[in-house]
Amino acid sequence: MSATSRLSLPLLDAGQAQKEVTHNEALALLDGCVAACVEQRALASPPAVPVTGKCYIVASGASGAWAGKADQLAIATEGGWRFVIAREGLRAMVASEGIDAVFRGGAWVFGEVRASALVVGGDQVVGAWTSAVADAAGGTMIDAQARATLASLLASLRSHGLIAS
Repeated sequence: MSATSRLSLPLLDAGQAQKEVTHNEALALLDGCVAACVEQRALASPPAVPVTGKCYIVASGASGAWAGKADQLAIATEGGWRFVIAREGLRAMVASEGIDAVFRGGAWVFGEVRASALVVGGDQVVGAWTSAVADAAGGTMIDAQARATLASLLASLRSHGLIAS
């Protein structure tokens, strides 16, 4: 039987008997990986009583029915466990934490957001770094409170990664 190149979903063959079996298998896999939601971060062993429709990320060194399935999505179905091999860009929400997971560079990355800009209400509020803001220096009249406030503001912006150090 042939399969799709990205998610390895089973394809129907010409003249195949019981096409519904192959079709239903593909739908079960899609049901688990499209807009995926996993219960928690990677687990090394399957739950004792799997709930149909629940998904998990299989951890390294997994045991039992998950042995040898590291980094795959495990989907509990009425017919047993189904697995989807993680490919670059596969995403899932981690329900227990409310964070996203993405398969990037051969591993699952949890809770990391990457963007070129943050736009709120149509206004860009955070973007790529510009040149560093210089500390206050020089001048003929020194205002210690103003300098302390500016230094504190700059330190805060730097610690949050909003401006370069």
